Amino acid sequence: MSFGRACLVALLFVFALCVGHTAARAATVDEALAHFTADDFDQTEIGINEVAASGNPRAEIILRALQNGQLMFSAARKAVYIQDDSGKLVDAATGQAIADPSPDDLDNVRINNRLRGTIDAALGTLTLLSKNPATRYKAAQAVFKSHEPSALPTLEKAIAQEADNSVKQAMEQARAAILLNMPGVSDAQKLAAIAVLRDRGDQDALALLSDLPARESPTVAHAALDAIHAIQARLAEWDAVQNAWYGVSLGSVLLLAAIGLAITFGVMGVINMAHGEMVMLGAYVTFAVQEAIRGYDPALFDYSLAIAIPLAFLFSGIVGILIERSIIRFLYGRPLETLLATWGLSLVLQQAVRTIFGADNRNVGNPSFMSGAFNLGGITVTNNRLWIVCFALVVFVALIGILRFTRLGLEMRAVTQNRAMAASMGIRTSRIDALTFGLGSGIAGIAGVALSQIDNVSPNLGQGYIIDSFMVVVFGGVGNLWGTFVGSFLLGIANKFLEPYAGAVLGKITILVLIILFIQKRPRGLFALKGRAVEA
Repeated sequence: MSFGRACLVALLFVFALCVGHTAARAATVDEALAHFTADDFDQTEIGINEVAASGNPRAEIILRALQNGQLMFSAARKAVYIQDDSGKLVDAATGQAIADPSPDDLDNVRINNRLRGTIDAALGTLTLLSKNPATRYKAAQAVFKSHEPSALPTLEKAIAQEADNSVKQAMEQARAAILLNMPGVSDAQKLAAIAVLRDRGDQDALALLSDLPARESPTVAHAALDAIHAIQARLAEWDAVQNAWYGVSLGSVLLLAAIGLAITFGVMGVINMAHGEMVMLGAYVTFAVQEAIRGYDPALFDYSLAIAIPLAFLFSGIVGILIERSIIRFLYGRPLETLLATWGLSLVLQQAVRTIFGADNRNVGNPSFMSGAFNLGGITVTNNRLWIVCFALVVFVALIGILRFTRLGLEMRAVTQNRAMAASMGIRTSRIDALTFGLGSGIAGIAGVALSQIDNVSPNLGQGYIIDSFMVVVFGGVGNLWGTFVGSFLLGIANKFLEPYAGAVLGKITILVLIILFIQKRPRGLFALKGRAVEA
């Protein structure tokens, strides 16, 4: 045989091998798809695993279609199709459009919760070797949750070539979850898997370990119990951190609601029961701004809060000045009448809002940057709460700056410390009273902007915060902003730590009783103001 003929024979042999391999792979996919036409959950599970193991480039497309309810079958034709969003059918194996009329018996391939887990595991297996680290990490998490033994060979291969430490750790945790649920695994392998899950230390790891002691050897059972106790202790610590974060979040809300009241109550001595309605007006200004943006240009929605904050401050501030000029200034030195008048005014404002906007809750949406949440260690932090905490701190710092570095702040502090002396120095105390009331009301308005992101916007919004605001102000020290700052966060954290044991209502009652006892010993609160008028 000549050299040229030998080369030709070799090429033909290689070509035959390639064709044979392609035909075998196509046959494997066709055989896997045939299981979907049986309309049986067990057969469908076999089909899912065979499609994933086939190595066909369309395997992920087929499984995604099944996951999304777009995989269809015809029992008469023994054929499987993918239906796109427009209703057109393509052959599941080839991806070619179907020119013939749709089969009369066309139906969805049904799945249940068990099969959804199998699909997740199969998709995880397909994407464990992806070039994208985020995709590989997500695939490892899917395999961990499903712990399907069929994913183990691919997982072992992915671990061997993984360079990203965080992704490799997730893959090793997925392997540990599989080994703990596989028959025939040695005790040494299970002990190593338990150690991996112990280091993971979350609720999913605890769930995987919880039933091991009852069905394993004494050595494995002892290791599992130790791991369970260690994870439970760690979770208890993270629960305490989570409650502390909830307390900080609640404290920021109380700070926003109470900081304006601290100014009016401290400078003017006015018990303003309508302060909560200033908060409510700010929330409705936010609703009005978002409605206007939805009608004018929805693309501006993410800027709705930036637009609403100054408008809410101005609107609530102007309303506050009008209230002071028309009602409050005639009642100075008469605290009972002031309390009754502002309480009646709060009812009037609530009814006015009901008349204009209706009594139903109004929808105030979150901008995109305030939506969602993220995990920080073992706690979950929602974006809207985090932004509100930051916003409360910014408002507090800005208010401190106004009081320290502006003429209005200087005159307000002078009136707070000694009203008579301030008047004798030429300060128009009536003007300061009006501006102070307007400033406190304006801050309450921007508090309403923040609260609209976490609470229902309704005419009763302010009523839920007025009592808490007075508690914060009295506990921290009347008229002292630093006292309000410390008091709001102390009460917020204490409230959240009491709730799991006493409940929300009893927790609030307990806080109120503790504040009453504290005020008995320290009537001026945590941080008492200094000055001749205060000492008199």
